[in-house]
Amino acid sequence: MAVVNQYKFVGVDNSTSGSALTPFGASVPAVNETIIIKSILVTSAGTPVVTITNNNITAIKSKALTANETTELLTQPLIVEGGTSFTILSSTSDSFDVAISYLNIKKEVTT
Repeated sequence: MAVVNQYKFVGVDNSTSGSALTPFGASVPAVNETIIIKSILVTSAGTPVVTITNNNITAIKSKALTANETTELLTQPLIVEGGTSFTILSSTSDSFDVAISYLNIKKEVTT
């Protein structure tokens, strides 16, 4: 079994949808993956409270953000285990952008 480590970046524009965002995609991380998030930056046009859930548990609930400023939400790395969900939700439908820097650790089965 080989392990592949990839440093990645994903950016998501909410575009005022008001729905929960899944920045890694609906089925990521897969069962054979672990994601270690180093940074979650949020830039908002309004003053939402941003809630981040990891495996259906509230991992981060920010205070109301300042409009038109970028805020770092993490103070330490956040681990997202394979086969679980990771979502970001805003308390308002104000437009906001999310930028995530992370390490994806993927176990590949070799034959």
